[in-house]
Amino acid sequence: MGSFMNSLTLRSRHIIVNKKGKIVFGNGRKEIFESIEKTGSMYQTARNMGMSYKGLWSKIKATEEAAGVTLVEKDRTRGSHLTKEGKALLEAYNRFQKKSLLSEDRYFDSIFK
Repeated sequence: MGSFMNSLTLRSRHIIVNKKGKIVFGNGRKEIFESIEKTGSMYQTARNMGMSYKGLWSKIKATEEAAGVTLVEKDRTRGSHLTKEGKALLEAYNRFQKKSLLSEDRYFDSIFK
């Protein structure tokens, strides 16, 4: 059984929810925010992720409603981009995820390896 346990690895998902259990932010929203910053386009982001524009926009709006601020701005000339609050949320999530994954890996290894 020892070699079996040594071959296991942990794959975690970090999902932030509101008090009603609705998703506010997670890996999917992280990918959306990163893609909007990279492409400058919500349409292109939806297309790249295999989503409808309406589906993408509803996820962004749900996160904005939970945050109480605008996180993504649409501009006809400059395209779409994250607001400073959107960038701060993305950066905070990335920091949290990196630190928690390191901690989880150590804890996992202490038990399974």
